[in-house]
Amino acid sequence: MDASPEAAPDDVAALQEALAVARAKASEDAALIAEQKLRIARLERQIYGQRSERSSRLIDQLALTFEELQASATEDELAAEKAVAKVTSVRGFTRQRPERNTFPDHLPRERVVIDPPTACACCGGNRLRKLGEDVTCTLESIPRQWKVIETVREKFTCRDCEKISQAPAPFHVIARGWAGPSLLAMIMFEKFGQHQPLNRQADRYALEGVPIALSTMADAVGSVCATLDPIRRLVEAHVMAAERLHGDD
Repeated sequence: MDASPEAAPDDVAALQEALAVARAKASEDAALIAEQKLRIARLERQIYGQRSERSSRLIDQLALTFEELQASATEDELAAEKAVAKVTSVRGFTRQRPERNTFPDHLPRERVVIDPPTACACCGGNRLRKLGEDVTCTLESIPRQWKVIETVREKFTCRDCEKISQAPAPFHVIARGWAGPSLLAMIMFEKFGQHQPLNRQADRYALEGVPIALSTMADAVGSVCATLDPIRRLVEAHVMAAERLHGDD
C-alpha cells in the first residue's frame, strides 16, 4: 500500500481495512520468525545431539509458539480478506504458503461423483456430452482409518450452443478444502479439548502413515477459529448478558 498522504484512505472504513491488512502482514512475519527459530533448534539438536531435557522442552515450546502464531496469522489473513472485500481503496493481502505435498498413495481412495447436470445451464438444451472432470482431493479421518475422498465434478459441453456445464463445487469448511470436517474436528478437539499441541498430533499421524506438516495443521486451526467466530460471539453475548457470573480460581 502506498504510504504517501495522497494515496492514504481518508474514511474510517478504509482505515480499518488498511489496519487489518497491516495486522495480517505483521502476523505472517511473526509466524515466519517462529518457524525459523524452531527449524534452527531442531537442526542444532540433530547436529549436536540431545544434550539435556531442557533442549527437548525448548523445542516443544518453540513448536507451540509457532503453531499459535501460524493459526493467528491465518485468522488475521481471513479477517483482512473480509475487510478488503468491503472497499476498493485498500490493496489485498495474500500470504505466501509452501506448496502442499500430495497425499500418500497407500491411502484408500473413495470416489464420490456428483450427479451431472441434465440440461445446459445456458440454453436449457439436453444434448450434453462429457468434456472432462475436476477432482478435489480431501484428506478425511475415520476412527483408526484414514482415506482420501475424491470428489469428482464431471464437465459436459452442449452440442447445441457449445457451452460447458458442470455441477457446482462442494462446500468446504476451510479454504482449499484439504481436510474434511471429521479430521478438522479431531484436530481441534485434540488441541483444545485434550490439550495436545499440534506438533505431538503431527508426530502421531506420521506414525500412522499420514504425515501432515505442522504449518498446515496450524493454518487449519486458524481457519476453523475464523469460521466459528460468529458462534463464539453469540455464546459470549449470551454469557455476558447474565446478571452475575461465577468462575473458579
